[in-house]
Amino acid sequence: MASVDSSVEVEGATAAAGDGLTHSMRKNGRFVNPWPNWCFPSGTQGMKMMWKFATGSGDHSNIPSQEVLDTTLPVVTPDFSSSVPQDGMKVTWLGHASVLVQFENISVLTDPIFSQRAAPLQFMGPKRYRGPPCSVQDLPAVDVVVISHNHYDHLDYNTVKDLHKRFGERLCWHVPLGMLSWMKSIGCENVVEQDWWQEERVKDREDIKVVFTPAAHWCKRGPTDDNLVLWGSWCVIGRRSRFFFGGDTGYCHGFKEIGKKYGPFNLAAIPIGAYEPRWFMKSQHVCPEEAVQIHMDVGARVSLGIHWGTFKLISTSFEGYLEPRSRVKEAMEAKGLKVEDFFTLDHGGSRVIPIPQAEPSFEKETAT
Repeated sequence: MASVDSSVEVEGATAAAGDGLTHSMRKNGRFVNPWPNWCFPSGTQGMKMMWKFATGSGDHSNIPSQEVLDTTLPVVTPDFSSSVPQDGMKVTWLGHASVLVQFENISVLTDPIFSQRAAPLQFMGPKRYRGPPCSVQDLPAVDVVVISHNHYDHLDYNTVKDLHKRFGERLCWHVPLGMLSWMKSIGCENVVEQDWWQEERVKDREDIKVVFTPAAHWCKRGPTDDNLVLWGSWCVIGRRSRFFFGGDTGYCHGFKEIGKKYGPFNLAAIPIGAYEPRWFMKSQHVCPEEAVQIHMDVGARVSLGIHWGTFKLISTSFEGYLEPRSRVKEAMEAKGLKVEDFFTLDHGGSRVIPIPQAEPSFEKETAT
């Protein structure tokens, strides 16, 4: 296991801004994790796991037949016809880390992927065992897309092309540092590239703020582009509503910083799956118990479990396909929290989250 050498000179020290926040860091032009306990698997075993992770190979015999899946993990047609109440947020899970959140007359889409494989080519790589509940053409109007990082299961070339073809420059993309050139190569021009803690207003919606925030992960799409793109989480803040998107992450103290600066949140979307084996996944993917800790750290009133039950990743060889859902429930009970406050949805399923009257804590950052 290789760890970041904290003695080396890096660009952008953790406390450089003097604001008590953890900022992004680079070493020799590449981003590095500033978290003291971050380590990335190395050696022969690590390389073997990386190959299985990239190709989607491994033993997936614990995924049952389609008949069983249709009962235990159904895919339903999303209901995009019902209106979003003025005093609520509507969230729809589109599979994996793809979520559509609608509130205050704006629609936000996270890490969209509608392809059958999370890979550069559609004949190999991690394949879905639960299909997308709809197509890009079925979506309602989308105003903002946020991308957490550039791994293929979170940044899908075909989906980006299809979204751009349908919505054009009306759709605003908020992406991490280092991703702008890739987006423009596809033809997307309405792109905002952000660093951790960078706040941007949505074009033509000055009352909606989009903030890129920390996470513990890494980036890579090709053989030599390791960590040339930053990774992170997102906060979308309206006048009365606050949404947190965890993206893809290991556990780090950055979530407490996010909660202190921007919480509490009406709704959070937090990854709960693809956490086994722990020796390989711990730094990059939270387990359900750590997901519950993030729920607490950011001050989420309710959270949706994402990043599970969709693709045949290497983790499905080690964890039961429904295990993330059951372990989240157990972790909530162990913390003495209401189980219903950390929920999951069917693929394509929706829930409306009521928004109470604005509180002073919600107004502190929105007004700035």
